[in-house]
Amino acid sequence: MEKIKNVDVEVINGEMDDKEIIAYIDYLNDKFPNEQLTKLTLTIDGDYVDMHYHLQPLQFERIRRITGYLVGTLDRFNDAKRAEENDRIKHQI
Repeated sequence: MEKIKNVDVEVINGEMDDKEIIAYIDYLNDKFPNEQLTKLTLTIDGDYVDMHYHLQPLQFERIRRITGYLVGTLDRFNDAKRAEENDRIKHQI
């Protein structure tokens, strides 16, 4: 098993050049844009190629509106903005 474009790739029943493997990887990345391809098994059967693949959801950063700014974390706030965030009323849903 080799790693191409951060994907574990295994080719069964033959050989395939890296350019063709990358084409399969690009196809799956385009087909599933919100998931990350982690493993790809390509089984060659004559003129056909059978693909088995493993996907996992992409990580995303939660964005919130805090004190009028869209932020993911408070680590870039200065002391005044941190105090403003700390003093605000937090409502329960």
